Amino acid sequence: MTDTLIDWLRHGEPEGGRAYRGSTIDDPLTAKGWAQMWAAVGESCPWTQIVSSPLARCRAFAEALGERHGIPLAVDERLKEVGFGSWEGRTPEQIQRENPGEYAAFYADPLRNRPPGAEPLLDFFARVAAAFEDLGSRYSGGHILVVAHAGVIRGAIAHVLKAAPEAAYQVKVQNAGLTRFRCGAQGCLLEFHGRTSLS
Repeated sequence: MTDTLIDWLRHGEPEGGRAYRGSTIDDPLTAKGWAQMWAAVGESCPWTQIVSSPLARCRAFAEALGERHGIPLAVDERLKEVGFGSWEGRTPEQIQRENPGEYAAFYADPLRNRPPGAEPLLDFFARVAAAFEDLGSRYSGGHILVVAHAGVIRGAIAHVLKAAPEAAYQVKVQNAGLTRFRCGAQGCLLEFHGRTSLS
């Protein structure tokens, strides 16, 4: 059985700086964000398929990369970032200043203390896990690049490691960081996380 490689690339820096964008804020990448992503993938392009979140900060680069190298692209709605409810569009500093108790409660227990109107964490991780499993079966034996978000990548890591959902918030996912899973006869393994390039 040929292993299936699934590389996950977080989007680069978006316009508007650091904020909780979630699933409804669709800011494009900055020039720096584009440069971060091109630097991450480099000149070698080993992928047989690209799959992207529908949000612009992921999809625009995925489309450009696919066009440059002639790689097919699929867009999967399940790869959207988690919905942050009333936090969407706000910075961490704003929330800490305006809703300090809410902010502290979230980071103490992100499973039970969601922002008002936010997507339930278990629902979010369930959709990420379903997308992950579909990738492995649909593109079995291939080398896939998934362009997505920090929360989605945390969800994929939690799924493979069988970790508690709230533990995923202990994983740092940097802009344009790369994570690889190798899936084969023994299941899926986390091969690396947090690389800034494939080389």
